[in-house]
Amino acid sequence: MNRISVPVRQLDPGLSLPLYSHPGDAGADLLSAEQFTLAPGERRLVPTGIALALPHGWVGLVHPRSGLAVRHGVTVLNAPGTVDAGYRGELKVCLLNTDRHEAVHFERGDRIAQLVLQQVDQADFMPVADLDASARGAGGFGSTGR
Repeated sequence: MNRISVPVRQLDPGLSLPLYSHPGDAGADLLSAEQFTLAPGERRLVPTGIALALPHGWVGLVHPRSGLAVRHGVTVLNAPGTVDAGYRGELKVCLLNTDRHEAVHFERGDRIAQLVLQQVDQADFMPVADLDASARGAGGFGSTGR
């Protein structure tokens, strides 16, 4: 497993930096910088108290935490959220409570999402008159069956 150095600006010094819970984990936990309650069906942009300087050629992908999803129906609305290498603002997570009946309360410092770092390439998009044929063709959205 490769490791890269990522400069982190602690906008809220009372919170820890993103941490991996176990050796080999793909996602580092992001923490809430505030206390709040998500009502049923409510969405909220939650600050994490950190800003990053990802290296060029890398992206941060903000994923939901499986435990929050299973136990409370809380997910990241635009999952995965994209943190581009050039972004220097505070990381914020758009949480959604999908439960129809129960509110979910969060304390400052609670784990709310996971940050997965991934190397990326950019494409040179080239206009063409026709695309190569493939077995799938233009079939999409359920065209391969159940």
